[in-house]
Amino acid sequence: MDTKIFSKICHRIDQLQPEAIELMKAIVSIPALGPTNNGKGETEKAEFLIGYLRSVGLSAIEEYPAPDPRVVGGLRPNIVVRVNGRNRSKTVWIMAHLDVVPEGDLSKWETKPFEAVLKNGKIYGRGTEDNHQGLVSGLLTAKAFIDAGIQPEVNLALLFVSDEETGSVYGLDYVLKNHPELFGTDDLFIIPDAGEPDSRMIEVAEKSIIWFKFKISGKQVHASMPDKGVNAHKAGAHLIVKLDELYSLFNKVNPVFDPPVSTFEPTKKNANVPNVNTVPGEDVFYLDCRVLPEYELSEVTTQVRRMADEIEQKFKVQIEISTEQNEQAAPATPVDAEIVRKLTSGIQEIYKVTAQPKGIGGGTVAAIFRRAGFNAAVWSTIDDLAHQPNEYCVIRNMVNDAKVFAHVLLENK
Repeated sequence: MDTKIFSKICHRIDQLQPEAIELMKAIVSIPALGPTNNGKGETEKAEFLIGYLRSVGLSAIEEYPAPDPRVVGGLRPNIVVRVNGRNRSKTVWIMAHLDVVPEGDLSKWETKPFEAVLKNGKIYGRGTEDNHQGLVSGLLTAKAFIDAGIQPEVNLALLFVSDEETGSVYGLDYVLKNHPELFGTDDLFIIPDAGEPDSRMIEVAEKSIIWFKFKISGKQVHASMPDKGVNAHKAGAHLIVKLDELYSLFNKVNPVFDPPVSTFEPTKKNANVPNVNTVPGEDVFYLDCRVLPEYELSEVTTQVRRMADEIEQKFKVQIEISTEQNEQAAPATPVDAEIVRKLTSGIQEIYKVTAQPKGIGGGTVAAIFRRAGFNAAVWSTIDDLAHQPNEYCVIRNMVNDAKVFAHVLLENK
């Protein structure tokens, strides 16, 4: 890498900080809630963004709207903007999403959610971290190359999608299914939509997720005469203890993940009877399972049903099992993939830390890329305030993340 060129790009990114703050303030003020969240969609924010792109010289804009009759105009925007590199055969993609989640309980906010407020080096407002920090960082990177008159080693493409917060059907999933020609087999994918405050985590893998709902049916009766009924609550409690055996049945260890094992935890429990002196005839509880990708979820389901059958026979109840979520993990991005190596190098240069590829228990939009055969890495430097009241982004992280992206684009190995 030419260190002088990289220094010039970093200097320009620093100079653009005031403009980046103004851009953040502008986009925070445009709520972009999907119709599932009782919003009008992302069109207004997309129109503003396209105008901004053109005004700063980023005119290579492509639009790939997804039909959705629930929003005004019937379309959900998806936007690509490009900066050509020396090598036109490979592209680094930086993907951010336009939509945000609702503000939630306003009494818990110290500022107005859709009015960006600067305080102590942070920008407060709904969407500042999730995902406008990544959106602005990507734009800072692109604009710095344009302003400096420098071509990156490979193409840069910014992808701004709709619907990430409610399933991506009208966003990334739509783009990949309907416009696969956009993406090359050698392309690299960065999703700045998760991370840690110290920059050290590059997400490369996810656990499978399955949420079980158990409905235990017995016979309600007065608590003074339990022999005349069938206690569904007691049977459910024994089933909860029985299900803990899943830890020993699915006990592989994968150090990429934290924790490095599959987890099987009882969580939500529905109310049964309202009074103490009644034996419940029905009991409902849930089990949250985060399963290492080495296992098929069908194996877990089989074992869960077997355990429920044992409890049925022992306590003379009926147990109905359903799933609230059932998502087999996407293939992992290899820990030595090119995008992981290049991000690690850039993070070391800018943040002076050694980032580690990690797996997580939750799901990210990167899974859509991975299922399509692409190695995607999720990384940014954030305080993890997504979906919370008083959400903010740290201004220096927004700027420095852009420098990491520039480093990736200038590496020629």
